Amino acid sequence: MNAPLAERLRPQNLDEYIGQTHLVGKGAVLRRMIDSGRIPSIIFWGPPGVGKTTLANIIANTVNAPFYKLSAINSGVKDVRDVIDKAKNNRFFESAAPILFIDEIHRFSKSQQDSLLNAVETGTVTLIGATTENPSFEVIRPLLSRCQVYVLKNMEKKDLESLLHRALTEDIILKNKQIEIKETDALFRFSGGDARKFLNILDLAVAAETNSNIVITDKMITERLQENPAAYDKDGEMHYDIISAFIKSIRGSDPDAALYWLARMVAGGEDPKFIARRLVISAAEDIGLANPNALLLANACFDTLQKIGWPEGRIVLAQTTIYLATSPKSNSAYVAIDKAITEVERTGNLPVPLHLRNAPTSLMKELDYGKEYKYAHNYENNFVKQEYLPKELENNRFWESGNNPSEEKMSELMKKLWKN
Repeated sequence: MNAPLAERLRPQNLDEYIGQTHLVGKGAVLRRMIDSGRIPSIIFWGPPGVGKTTLANIIANTVNAPFYKLSAINSGVKDVRDVIDKAKNNRFFESAAPILFIDEIHRFSKSQQDSLLNAVETGTVTLIGATTENPSFEVIRPLLSRCQVYVLKNMEKKDLESLLHRALTEDIILKNKQIEIKETDALFRFSGGDARKFLNILDLAVAAETNSNIVITDKMITERLQENPAAYDKDGEMHYDIISAFIKSIRGSDPDAALYWLARMVAGGEDPKFIARRLVISAAEDIGLANPNALLLANACFDTLQKIGWPEGRIVLAQTTIYLATSPKSNSAYVAIDKAITEVERTGNLPVPLHLRNAPTSLMKELDYGKEYKYAHNYENNFVKQEYLPKELENNRFWESGNNPSEEKMSELMKKLWKN
């Protein structure tokens, strides 16, 4: 039986690797490390199908290091220790440290992660972890501090076009078929930037055709996927589509749809902490200042889940979901911080005005640090007009209040104080 197209096309070196040019393009940080043969312990963070496992394999091949692989789903502390013992015994003088690749490292318990610490710290192994979750939430701090974290991105259109060309011209099976690509919109859209999903869809479309001449169109791709929806959702990758539908239902103030997608995740065995984290983000991003209590409730939901566990935790998730979906919405804080970051990127590190600087030493005081600063609490209504932005940004506005009672009240206070 033939291996799947995604496996047949798995790159063996960086020249065959497509995408992630910010990491492995010419002159990029990871490329320089790989070329030098000096690899630190690394955590690759990114969605499924963007090349995390492949990149780990390529690194091991390039630096000529022994390669050990564990999956966090079915490996325990004993498995970790066994691999570390093998790595110690198989290492020769001045040879590259063996690479231990742990897939889905976010699923490792604290004790499993603790068992890695000494081996990583002493250089017995070079750890490469792969995760679809934010490592700052799921990886213990001592281990995280010993690793470089690199973010891998979804494939862009140009990357998928390159991958398509490679599949049609280099794959041992596809290159011998007459395949005409008439339309690619559906192929790209359904893959969602996931290379493995993209190749699975292409494989399915080609395998279903009995004609010697195969014409790929949007209609043909859509029909094939409707006939076999599981073919492009291997290993639970629909997880990302469902969480997207869940958050968009909350944002769209539809509690019934939000509850449905929540139920899909609960029934599918989704990690409750993953759902709770998304609720916290939604409370800040989508409800925001229109109802600041939303963030408090979302945080309480996260804490309560950790205390009471499952299955009762589903009720807490449902309560929070309904509350967020039915709350007034505002993204003014989200927009404001992005505007401020854009301004920082445009203007660089502008100096802090002298009157706002801290002056812990006499020299700093002599240099007028903190001089003429007005302490707001010494004035009526705990407010005094003075400039808090760098001189170059005076009178800039980043926050604009949303159209809701909570923020309108905040805006009125600002207008009353600042008189403009």
